[in-house]
Amino acid sequence: MCRVISVSNQKGGVGKTTTTINISAFLAEKKKRVLIIDIDPQGNAGFGLGINAEEIETTIYEVLIKEIPITSAIFKTEIDNLYIIPSNIHLSGAQVELLNHDRREYILKELINGIKKDFDYIFIDCPPSLGILTVNSLTAADSVLIPLQCEYYALEGLNQLLKVIAMVQENLNKKLVIEGVVLTMYDSRTNLSQQIVSDIKEYFKDKVFKTIVPRNVKLSEAPSFGKPINLYDRTCTGSESYEKLSLEVLANV
Repeated sequence: MCRVISVSNQKGGVGKTTTTINISAFLAEKKKRVLIIDIDPQGNAGFGLGINAEEIETTIYEVLIKEIPITSAIFKTEIDNLYIIPSNIHLSGAQVELLNHDRREYILKELINGIKKDFDYIFIDCPPSLGILTVNSLTAADSVLIPLQCEYYALEGLNQLLKVIAMVQENLNKKLVIEGVVLTMYDSRTNLSQQIVSDIKEYFKDKVFKTIVPRNVKLSEAPSFGKPINLYDRTCTGSESYEKLSLEVLANV
């Protein structure tokens, strides 16, 4: 049965796309059929998998506005079993266009329902905002995975995200649960990182994944080469962390 996971945090730069790409790549390596849906107009998930979506006219935008069927926007990646529906800057316009639709919060859910049978996992890479695209993602998802960076402002704005999740649970998707919180950009040399980890674990209890993703140069470099970390540098600490994290996701039922 397919699991749909929304990767969401309205703060930018917390590792949403890095987490989406690398968990997906390791799950695909483990023979799971995985689809990434990029609903961030920045389009970074496509670039991180070697797809230049700037001039593509079969993106999630064309799907959302019903110009093409969702199957026409699915691209195969370099990794067996890993597919992506990319986005580009045109998606910015969808945020206005969707406001006039009936059942606008359910558009992505209805589209995904038509392809669930083809995948074991669908990850939705959300934009750094809590607008209609993120609400669509949460409405379509079984669970939400929240990346949090181990930095001073990690918890800033988190209450707002949790309120939106609660609103979606109450009004749009009663089955939505929190998949877990992923701690990213951890620097073991600083007391601040250690304190942030302690604070987040106290706040979220058992919802925090055991695997903590460290700051890692190779993780930062990999997207510029259009590769997930398991293809770019299999032995670095970032790769080891995301492989462990993928096993935790796999174990979540």
